Amino acid sequence: MRIRGERNPDRDERSREEPPAATRTCRQARSDLRLHPKRSQWCERGSDPAGCHGRYSRRVPPSIRIRVPAKVNLHLGVGPVRANGFHELVTVFHAVDLFDEVLATPAPALSLTLRGSADGVPTDSQNLAWRAAILLAAHAGVSPDVALEITKAIPVAGGMAGGSADAAATLVACAALWDVPSSELPALAAELGSDVTFPLLGGTALGTGRGEILRPVPMTQTLQWVFVLADHGISTAEAFRELDRQREAGAPPAALDAAPMTAALPDGSPHAVAAVLHNDLQPAALALAPALADTLRAGAKHGALAGIVSGSGPTCAFLCADADDAAKLAAALDADGVGRATRVASGPTPGATRVG
Repeated sequence: MRIRGERNPDRDERSREEPPAATRTCRQARSDLRLHPKRSQWCERGSDPAGCHGRYSRRVPPSIRIRVPAKVNLHLGVGPVRANGFHELVTVFHAVDLFDEVLATPAPALSLTLRGSADGVPTDSQNLAWRAAILLAAHAGVSPDVALEITKAIPVAGGMAGGSADAAATLVACAALWDVPSSELPALAAELGSDVTFPLLGGTALGTGRGEILRPVPMTQTLQWVFVLADHGISTAEAFRELDRQREAGAPPAALDAAPMTAALPDGSPHAVAAVLHNDLQPAALALAPALADTLRAGAKHGALAGIVSGSGPTCAFLCADADDAAKLAAALDADGVGRATRVASGPTPGATRVG
């Protein structure tokens, strides 16, 4: 029994505890930074940002990790340059299980770090993922206060849309942090670049316009691939310029009809798909990197059903009959010393997905 007026040690101890998160105001925050519940902005201790007079309604959200796939173009038809400066495209995107990961963590300011094979990739506003965070923050009316960590496995400047994939993953991760509906992301992705919308969707899809207008294409089988990575990259812009130069000199016109590929895909027979693989940018990539012709010949020699330059290159993609053939082909190409490395992959695979 406690006598009236006597100190209550339990109560005194509780009085020194931090108030519940649901009742702390910005001025009461004990750490230097807290996330404002409505505006998703960081409030410095003792500051009183506009609109930040209320109390906390939720805790700082956890980090968000998004895994995002590479792509290969099963068909890529490139039309003439349009008035907006972009080429008309008719393409069939196909997502494969080579993944980058983007980790987004609430932070006092925007930053970007890289892990994995990321030589030459910028860590500032030149990076498409950085620009994705800026764009989404402006759309949401918040500050782009996030630390981005990108773990690279998709080849850099390899024609497999690694930079676009990272931008798409950044949109998904930051949308989760900043309460932006996923339905709003495709339009933002299209603002960032022609290839950024597809990694949100994944699978296999017909792309038109600049490639940002997508229609899913169903498949019933999994395709097995071997990718040969080159020692160097090819700039996408450089590849398009070379294609335009070749066409001015009389190169074949654009192949804007993807119907043969979309007809082959529902059944998904690798032999049927191999017969109609096509890439309008391949002649440009071969002109910029003539050694790729040797890579394509090596794949054919060792039993690939078909080989193609992936997108703007210089990665070469070889379609195989099954997983065993893909493993054998990769081993043979490694033994020949073709390219920098080989990767075995399959598709289609889902688009940007939260992991962990």
